[in-house]
Amino acid sequence: MNQLDALKQFTTVVADTGDFKEMAAYAPQDATTNPSLILKAVQKPAYADLLKDTVNRFGTLGLEETMNHLLVRFGCEILRLIPGRVSTEVDARLSFDTEATVTRARRLIELYQGEGVHVDRVLIKIAATWEGIQAAARLEREGIHTNLTLLFSFVQAVACGQAKVQLISPFVGRIYDWYKKQAGATWDEQAMAGANDPGVKSVRAIYHFYKKHGIRTEVMGASFRNVGQITALAGCDLLTISPDLLAQLAASQAPLAKVLDAGAVQTMDIPFVTYDEAGFRLALNEDAMATEKLAEGIRAFCADAVKLEALMAAA
Repeated sequence: MNQLDALKQFTTVVADTGDFKEMAAYAPQDATTNPSLILKAVQKPAYADLLKDTVNRFGTLGLEETMNHLLVRFGCEILRLIPGRVSTEVDARLSFDTEATVTRARRLIELYQGEGVHVDRVLIKIAATWEGIQAAARLEREGIHTNLTLLFSFVQAVACGQAKVQLISPFVGRIYDWYKKQAGATWDEQAMAGANDPGVKSVRAIYHFYKKHGIRTEVMGASFRNVGQITALAGCDLLTISPDLLAQLAASQAPLAKVLDAGAVQTMDIPFVTYDEAGFRLALNEDAMATEKLAEGIRAFCADAVKLEALMAAA
């Protein structure tokens, strides 16, 4: 059994790509997209017609609505290839606007339903800002399920659990990137691998907290830099993995053991905590890594949204 098949025994494997023609080979359960992945996909010749057709059909409705249709078009194509859910992201430029996020999410779901897609097959991705988390709480109460992304800290995860969001995507690789950069020449790759990887440690802490206290929000590790980070989180609810790392897992026959076990956390001493808005903002502010990576991630997604709009305008 290869490592990918072994991983699928106890973790839901999710494809992290906008390239739906590429993902079928790995038979993932779910799939995630974001503005950067969609931008990357539409610049490939294989998707040129899809972009052009979407613009031809909906371009007169304005860039915002054309973007909505493009995202849903990709999502629908992906859903034809997988049995589970697709995550579609709200424009990152709305990350600090609760009302606008709710409105955009409702519109995306409306378009999916117009294509015959059931609401339970879509997760609306929202940046895990305080405003984004409050939007997600409202959407969940309406029956629209959410995936809180750009999550780098325990406080973000706690707030998402309080909001009863469906799923969170803690970013393993970007946490690792920050600590490696901070360490500079003193970074010891071998010593900081596996269970000692700062991104892995972050996800494990969140997983243990959720399982200890019966929080039903699903934990989906994301943004991996290497296979070792993935295998160190085997047993996590879900892991969303890029095609190149899926290929590496599929090509490896190395043993892969379950590491995270919901049953094992019950004996752990993990205090229950909650955050109000002021407490959330202070705790996030005290975490330099999370503060920097959240802001950086939102800026990057905003920039890619602008680039995607430019491509649509030129199509």
